[in-house]
Amino acid sequence: MTNFNDFGLAEPILRALTEENYSTPTPIQAQTIPFALQGRDIIGIAQTGTGKTASFALPILNHITKMRMRPAQKSARVLVLSPTRELSGQIADSFRAYGRHIRPLAVELAIGGVPINRQARGMARGAEVLVATPGRLLDLVNQRAVNLQQVEILVLDEADRMLDMGFIRDIRKVVAMLPKQRQTLFFSATMPGEIAKLAGEMLNDPASVSVTPESTTVERITQSVILTDRASKPGLLVDVLKAETIDRVLVFTRTKHGADKVVKQLEKSGFASAAIHGNKSQNQRERVLGQFRDGSLRILIATDIAARGIDVDGISHVVNYDLPNIPESYVHRIGRTARAGRDGVAISFCDHEENAFLRDIERTIRIKIPSTDKRTGGVRQAAEPAGHHHANGRHRGRGGNGQNRGHQGNGHRNGQGHGHGGQGRSEQPQRANGNHNGGSHKGNHQNGGQHHGNRQPAAVAGTGQGKDIGGMKFMQRGPSRPRSHAPR
Repeated sequence: MTNFNDFGLAEPILRALTEENYSTPTPIQAQTIPFALQGRDIIGIAQTGTGKTASFALPILNHITKMRMRPAQKSARVLVLSPTRELSGQIADSFRAYGRHIRPLAVELAIGGVPINRQARGMARGAEVLVATPGRLLDLVNQRAVNLQQVEILVLDEADRMLDMGFIRDIRKVVAMLPKQRQTLFFSATMPGEIAKLAGEMLNDPASVSVTPESTTVERITQSVILTDRASKPGLLVDVLKAETIDRVLVFTRTKHGADKVVKQLEKSGFASAAIHGNKSQNQRERVLGQFRDGSLRILIATDIAARGIDVDGISHVVNYDLPNIPESYVHRIGRTARAGRDGVAISFCDHEENAFLRDIERTIRIKIPSTDKRTGGVRQAAEPAGHHHANGRHRGRGGNGQNRGHQGNGHRNGQGHGHGGQGRSEQPQRANGNHNGGSHKGNHQNGGQHHGNRQPAAVAGTGQGKDIGGMKFMQRGPSRPRSHAPR
């Protein structure tokens, strides 16, 4: 399919797409929409920024248009589950934008951080589409404000992130309340074992679509690593901000406290920035995101969970102030740049404690990231080449018996941490996913090596002119590529 007119979508939807200047479907849309229009279950492997939302929103709106009926009180015809407040809000906005000529169209949003009574009132008359985070949805169900017996279509978006945030049990509770006769659209950027098992439980003879190899990185992103001491990271971040030509930069920290600390450190150096994380109110988060989108705020500090729903095309740089302990999180982080056909830059700081995380990331993305050593000791420990495995299936590390030592936190490597925040249950865990499961990757590392198999390494994009900062060379972005005109 090369044009949205080829799908046979209803005229009100096509009119809205024309007004949005959308013409050519993205690969995930071209593959998903025909199956969804047929009413088939779908399992989709797609990273953030590939146009995933429109791939399920457009066929759902087409279904609503062709089968108009008044939703029952406290019920929804379509349920969309997503992991974070920001992503849920953006999905709801997309439904409203693409369905602006479908009247009436009731789209309701159920997320933590805002009064639950307001959301209960919104669902009193029923809704065609309910977009929710799992925790807040269960709160509404328990208060008898929402009935899930009338759901015709279920969408589970970013299932792997649901796993990271400890929502799998909640999702199973929700699915048990739904009618067995329904259409299910299941999307995930990666497919770990527990997510594959969940998909098998939820889907009936699904069509499989995939637009990017699992855990690969965007080729238009110039990646680099700076090996440094933890105490040197604040000054190093200031140096990067001064040297790089930055439109907008998204800086990732591991913890909420760390994000606030970076904001204070940048303020002392004369850089205006703001933090977004689970301890911020929904109004604060929306205000900061609005400033970041319109360019009045150029430096945003975020944790992984809060940044999951950030969809801003103009992010030129991503800085990993703290490396993530889950390799897939690195892929999601740097995917915030190089969007809409543009090039981007991803710079990561790596202290001694994060060496094991860097090795895991390089194995996952199947490339060796160029690095510069700025440690005060001046001597870098010998690093294993990406993809190397020991015979016993474990990584070599700092702890005894060949184990790596992880960072503080309650979550294990598989991300099954639980947390609460906001009013009632919330989608925001209180502690970051910190442990590396003791750093011992037991069992399947030999298979993990086979998984990478015969694939070719992803290219590191963007050569261009270099810029020095005290002996460090940063690769500069090449010319921007034309902006594509496809919906997200």
